[in-house]
Amino acid sequence: MTHTSEPGTEPDTATVRAVGKLTEAFEVVEEARGHLYAFHRLTGTADFALEEAAGLLRDAGHTELAERLDRELVGRNVLPGRWTYQVVEDYDDTYYEVFAGFVSRARALTPGQRHAFEASLKRARRTRGEPGHEADPAEHGAPAASAASSASRSAR
Repeated sequence: MTHTSEPGTEPDTATVRAVGKLTEAFEVVEEARGHLYAFHRLTGTADFALEEAAGLLRDAGHTELAERLDRELVGRNVLPGRWTYQVVEDYDDTYYEVFAGFVSRARALTPGQRHAFEASLKRARRTRGEPGHEADPAEHGAPAASAASSASRSAR
């Protein structure tokens, strides 16, 4: 059974839960991707420090060790045939972009709400009228994010 939302109507609970679970999975993928980029940057930083260490060893008279480091380890692949940037690019092209496409299609089932499941949790869990439990920033007296971003966009 396909559940779709008519324009201007709230999506059904099953759809909101399903899209929420997919979004939750994608958030984990986003975090994993961040770790992959950190791996890329840390490995590059280590490679440059390694190159500097080889130079310092050479300056200290340890030329054989310095030459072996330069030849065998500086600039070495981290996986067969790949530097870290290639690992990141392969991940993005093979997995991340495909996943992001499915999330985008699923979010169309909850039009206008990127975090529909969380929004439903907030409606159910907040204490109306209690400070710190406002429905949105405007209720607290702050401008709503969408209004602020619209103003920012029009100022550009």
